[in-house]
Amino acid sequence: MDIVIHIFNLIAFWLLFLFIILSFFILKTYTGKSINDPTYPPVDGTVFSRVFYFKRFYDYQTEVARKQPTFRVISPAYSHIYTTDTRNIEHVLKSNFNKYSKGVYNQHVMTSLFGQGIFVVDGDKWRQQRKLSSFEFSTRVLRDFSCGVFRTNSAKLVKVVSEFAVAGLVLDMQEILMRCTLDSIFKVGFGVDLNCLEGSSKEGTEFMKAFDESNALVYWRYVDPFWKLKRFFNIGSEASLNKNIKIIDDFVHRLITTKRNLMSLQQESNDKEDILSRFLLASEKDPEQMNDKYLRDIILNFMIAGKDTSAGTLSWFLYMLCKNPLIQEKLAQEVRDVFGNIIIDDFVTNLTDEKLEQMHYLHAALTETLRLYPAVPVDGRCAEMDDILPDGFKVKKGDGVYYMAYAMGRMDYIWGDDAEEFRPERWLRNGVFQPESPFKFVAFHAGPRICLGKDFAYRQMKIVSIALLVFFRFKLADETKNVTYKTMFTLHIDGGLHLHAISRKI
Repeated sequence: MDIVIHIFNLIAFWLLFLFIILSFFILKTYTGKSINDPTYPPVDGTVFSRVFYFKRFYDYQTEVARKQPTFRVISPAYSHIYTTDTRNIEHVLKSNFNKYSKGVYNQHVMTSLFGQGIFVVDGDKWRQQRKLSSFEFSTRVLRDFSCGVFRTNSAKLVKVVSEFAVAGLVLDMQEILMRCTLDSIFKVGFGVDLNCLEGSSKEGTEFMKAFDESNALVYWRYVDPFWKLKRFFNIGSEASLNKNIKIIDDFVHRLITTKRNLMSLQQESNDKEDILSRFLLASEKDPEQMNDKYLRDIILNFMIAGKDTSAGTLSWFLYMLCKNPLIQEKLAQEVRDVFGNIIIDDFVTNLTDEKLEQMHYLHAALTETLRLYPAVPVDGRCAEMDDILPDGFKVKKGDGVYYMAYAMGRMDYIWGDDAEEFRPERWLRNGVFQPESPFKFVAFHAGPRICLGKDFAYRQMKIVSIALLVFFRFKLADETKNVTYKTMFTLHIDGGLHLHAISRKI
């Protein structure tokens, strides 16, 4: 009987404890948020309610934004303001850049994976990385080196896809593209041939899987009120994250050590091609700050920028072409018009900048893909002081202000009545590509933090897509299957993109 009473008391204690914790969260969430004040954005639930629509998070935001372009979600600490208003976006990202930062909240969530990399830091660390990265991306050496890498890996990609086409097998195009872009970013970023595309790198495959799982697990923190508690006890999703982070860290640190040792044997050459080598040279001037941990963080930020964004966009691009076969054929015809008679052995080698610049319809189609399926579907900043947005709503110090790139691409009041249609022609004037305001088309961010790798990404995506379109026609393996995204920092297709590749007669 004493044991039963003890168990009952223990259960009662924990139920009371949970009730107190829950009550504290509720009280903290609803107190001091000016909920009924019309000068602040209208409230659309709490941060905890997002767990109920997490799987369709960006579509839910789109539905809300159609009714109210600016709204907020409240949390125990601050409010999270979401907007599709281009005036607000320009205000936060450019006009009042110094009033907004990445914010402590976002940094706490993201640091486990991204550390002190450029996507997370503010102030001097951001300026230092931005300045160094800007210089590296502007060098002809890196541009020429990266183009050579993209061409080489595109040729390998054609070979891999061809094997599926000849055998009549279904391929997961997203998985293959992820491997291809991982090989490219490792060669450009680390100067290492990973050979993940051809399946000869078990270690590289494990790294890619750990990186993708970490991406999703870190994003889950935004709706998990107990993630810090789970991290403290190393249980559940946080235990899985720690295991994946260890795989990532071990792999990257081995690469840094190997690269440093190789560079010590090649001291006579200062004209380094890959990004890591150039950062290692810079670290020699400031070894205390730019230590191996700092270099790891810098490189992983390049990783998500170079692998996830390009492979994800190319996956959605091919999906859109499968849904719009006339556009797919129009793109294939543009390739034939620009390149003329195609000789298979020489084709990839001849993918020069001059040829790429003539591919206006391809550039428009890739941009239209990014409009509807932006690589980073939601991004934003944190208010460092009280402010008033151009639409009249107030922002309190500490509040996050997020722009919803995914939702923006579907707003009639931004793109017109055909906003949800995949129509590359909207980007063309007399057959020539015409860009839009970066605060309207915000796939590459905007303002002082606009993506430095924009041209780098377009170049890679064009080379890969041209190589695929000239040799293959693609069809969905299952036309009836609902293709959607996996909710994480970058927009992956959930479950992969399963296609049939049909060889074209050249």
